[in-house]
Amino acid sequence: MAEAKQMLSGRIYTTLREAILRGDYAPGEPLKPQELAGAHGVSLAVVREALVRLVGDGLADRLANRGFAVPTRSDQRWQDLAEARRTIEPATLRLAIAHGDLDWEARVRAAHHRLARTPGYEPGDGRRVNPEWSRAHRDFHRALLEGSGNAVLLATFDRLWLASELARNWAADRAPDRDFIGEHRQLEEAALARDADTASALLERHLSLTAASLTVDRDD
Repeated sequence: MAEAKQMLSGRIYTTLREAILRGDYAPGEPLKPQELAGAHGVSLAVVREALVRLVGDGLADRLANRGFAVPTRSDQRWQDLAEARRTIEPATLRLAIAHGDLDWEARVRAAHHRLARTPGYEPGDGRRVNPEWSRAHRDFHRALLEGSGNAVLLATFDRLWLASELARNWAADRAPDRDFIGEHRQLEEAALARDADTASALLERHLSLTAASLTVDRDD
């Protein structure tokens, strides 16, 4: 019985996580356990367990009255996450450039090739980020850092990436003309040229632009 509940909770967690990341729920929108339970045909306990996991990922907030909601764009957490990533990822990239071997170079090239050839937005919808692009984007950034060989730093990247993915999707919505292709191409070129100073500076700027776009005044 407990195992079945856990499997159900995992399914609802995945469904809600993808819906939130897609933008199906607006920033600050309530996530009402009773309504979600009815919509998905599961118990209230299953939904609450899934929502608690989303809170742990940074993709939902637990409110004082014990309700849940999607975070807001103005939340300070996004700037804090960006600061953490700007501190950790350029330093990890320097290690990768120093220690990465030919296999690392090949993985970076392959990951960039896939990213560059994956459409950023879903067909017919210039505002909804393509999930395939999101996966390719994450794989490229992780491939850049994998040459470091540091499992602790890579695990930190994994946690920070998921926690900041919602903000990144919002940033894409607010900066549709941003040259993501050019930014990633420059990152690949600098990393494979073993130019640690340029690569780390490009990565820091890349991360800063994402955070900065959330401070732009625009109606939700």
